[in-house]
Amino acid sequence: MAKHLELTPRLGLLASWVRPGAKLADVGTDHAYLPVWLMLHGGVSSAIASDLRPGPLHRARENAEAWGVTKRLDLRLCDGLSGVGPEECDTVVIAGMGGENIAAILAAAPWTADGRHTLLLQPQSRAESLRQFLSDHGYQIVREELVLDRGTLYPAMEVTAGCQTLTVGQLWGGACLTRDPLGDRYLIEKILRLQGAVAGLAHSSRPEDREKADGLRDVLTALLFMREEWRHANGTGN
Repeated sequence: MAKHLELTPRLGLLASWVRPGAKLADVGTDHAYLPVWLMLHGGVSSAIASDLRPGPLHRARENAEAWGVTKRLDLRLCDGLSGVGPEECDTVVIAGMGGENIAAILAAAPWTADGRHTLLLQPQSRAESLRQFLSDHGYQIVREELVLDRGTLYPAMEVTAGCQTLTVGQLWGGACLTRDPLGDRYLIEKILRLQGAVAGLAHSSRPEDREKADGLRDVLTALLFMREEWRHANGTGN
């Protein structure tokens, strides 16, 4: 049956980054497709699938039963990593939620920055907030890649312990996406979204909105510079 279980592009990318024999913890597992797929294909030595809500965990259990991996998949009802011990895993996947939520989960589990764990993170939104948190709290983004899934671009990050200072452009446009084939589209989408936000704030008379608009203009300048860097690195510059 394993050949019939297919992952979405974004989960497929994360699966390809999991080292063979890893001890996996999949946080916010929902249907548990990722750990089930990895167990069916021999990609992990053990797997914990956790979720905050009973409903998703019930769906995860149903999928584990359908694919015959119930005895090998450890299902846990808990908030983030609160029910997972650092010795139980060496690879932590947190995908399918906002960057601020991912940052909060890591902040509540500081052992994830002990140098003995690999984090595979895929924020659905506010990736810049997650990159800022990682930069400020002893993590390093060692790999970042974009994936197109159902028409939407998502960044995926491989993170370990380390010291890393990111520029404004890197916080918003990616820590290491200079040669990513989807990098230009990602930057353009960010630029257009921020331009709309600045235009909206420009109509406000509140000082705090004008200050926010000035800050976003600085981000726009940084992203435009990053786009030029991407174009030159990929042979599309003038």
